[in-house]
Amino acid sequence: MGRSKPGIVSRAGANGSPEGGSHDRTGMHSLRGGATTLLFVLLSIPGWAQVPGEFLPPVIPWDGASRSLVVEASDPWITPCELSGLRETPNYDETMAYLQKLVAASDQLRLISLGKSPERRDVWMVVASREGHGTAGALRRSGRPTVLAQAGIHSGEIDGKDAGLMLLRDMTVRGTKKDLLDVANFLFIPILSVDGHERISLYSRINQRGPKEMGWRTNARNLNLNRDYTKLDTPELRAAIGAIVDWDPDLYLDLHVTDGADYQYDITFGFTGQHGWSPSSAKWLEEVLSPALDRDLASQGHIPGPLVFAMGSDMSRGIANWSASPRFSNGYGDARHLPTVLVENHSLKPYDQRVLGTYVLLESTLRAAGSDGSGLRKAIEEDRQRLPEELALSFAPSQQPTPTIAFLGIESEQATSTWSGADYTRWLGKAVSMEIPYLQFDQPTTKTKRPAAYWVPPAYSEVIEILQIHGVELEITERERVFEGEILRFQDPEFAEAPFEGRFRMTASAFPERRTLFMPPGSARIDPRQPLGDLAMLLLEPDSEDSFFQWGFFPECFQRTEYAESYALEPLGEQMLAKDEDLRRGFESRKAEDEEFAQDPRAQRNWMYERSPYYDHHYLVYPVKKEPAP
Repeated sequence: MGRSKPGIVSRAGANGSPEGGSHDRTGMHSLRGGATTLLFVLLSIPGWAQVPGEFLPPVIPWDGASRSLVVEASDPWITPCELSGLRETPNYDETMAYLQKLVAASDQLRLISLGKSPERRDVWMVVASREGHGTAGALRRSGRPTVLAQAGIHSGEIDGKDAGLMLLRDMTVRGTKKDLLDVANFLFIPILSVDGHERISLYSRINQRGPKEMGWRTNARNLNLNRDYTKLDTPELRAAIGAIVDWDPDLYLDLHVTDGADYQYDITFGFTGQHGWSPSSAKWLEEVLSPALDRDLASQGHIPGPLVFAMGSDMSRGIANWSASPRFSNGYGDARHLPTVLVENHSLKPYDQRVLGTYVLLESTLRAAGSDGSGLRKAIEEDRQRLPEELALSFAPSQQPTPTIAFLGIESEQATSTWSGADYTRWLGKAVSMEIPYLQFDQPTTKTKRPAAYWVPPAYSEVIEILQIHGVELEITERERVFEGEILRFQDPEFAEAPFEGRFRMTASAFPERRTLFMPPGSARIDPRQPLGDLAMLLLEPDSEDSFFQWGFFPECFQRTEYAESYALEPLGEQMLAKDEDLRRGFESRKAEDEEFAQDPRAQRNWMYERSPYYDHHYLVYPVKKEPAP
């Protein structure tokens, strides 16, 4: 085990058993060797062992009707979280022990491993159906809509796991919610970032009220899974996308806990609107699901609201109705025409309130999907068949006047720090109703035409593999293909100075050129007129901010590997200028217009070399080719 930070320890080995230490559920970790001494020395420093959260803003008392969902302490099926009074969350082993016991007792449940994490833990998914189906095909043949809910993509934000365990229990062995399985199937991933979940501490999230201890935001490689939906660098996300492709759910919920400002809402949720890549699905989410969630959450004493992405340090400047790019779950779902809802519980609300609100949201979603499964599937099919001739690659703030919305805020004031001297917002714990700007990110930026096909050479097998994991249909050619096509030549590349999510991102201006293309055997031909055609375009168009190109999959096209010595290039240049009058005029014109060029022999030689037959004409060319639309 590597060196640990105080209060943080990896708690499970390859088979899920404790490794490197024990944990006594009090926030104190018993570590081997010198780490134990270091931990206790740090905890003895005045202020180090300060109770987490005592410095957070005041909280408004809450006592919603959803408290009735908690079972009595004597109930044999009480969840570990309920046993703690909804203050603690179980670790990986405790969670799986409870689920395995539940699955063994219920004919309606199956437990399936989707894959292994970097530290070799299983990423599990529970399959809940009335008949107890264990395969995707059987689930589809049931005719009922399928909802996939995922918890713990950021495993410090673990409300969804504990709510899901309660709901699965009530749908099966307790039977209080068994009617849900008559209308819908339920797929539930309790912990996606399983390694991050086991990096547990009292001090994981400074801005969050509970649970008592929680996991870490990133996985064992320090990668944020909710930035990995396109590039698929992490086995956890490959597991999740594999489940989406194989089980083909009709609705996808990504369960988070937000941070940032204070406000009254405890459960917020949102999705890309009708301006996005899946307008019919967005219409269904707006007209069917959202009203049901608002109604059911409010009836149980919760305060549902829109996603809150603040435009400034206080709410008076408004919030943004953001349109996510495909690196995020909700942007990815919109791109692949899977109705996807991003749920962000409010981190400053107590853990019990957030868990119970998530339970209500999950139940309400299953009922809404079950009540209009045909409408939901019709919307998905319309989006899959739409295939516009031009596709927006991203969205920017609207140019229209910014509308306002009613907002349930918390009173705040500006304060000056006694130790840094800086001004900051201090939240006062008093409810206030506000009218604030609501900025819409619904203006398409760069658009691109849908080609007849994209071509990926076999040398880029990683790109082909990831397209296949996403479920994109493609043809692997068995012989060379020759056709008139389009290449993109890059200019003005820019490279990131620091890594982001494990990669050095890059951008460049791309200019098309028509030419005869020779694609070798083993090339992948991708027709973007398919159900996942929009996703394929967003992955392969270099101007798309979450394309393979911008994530750094093709850095070698910026490497120049052949050069020309002056003793060879000087006489060659003389011959070229003597034989080509247009070339001579172009050369003289460039010197006349560009004084710096005229005084730089090296630049002049490079200009001549670029126009010679010896130049590397693959340099600065995007390896993915296009077959133009007829």
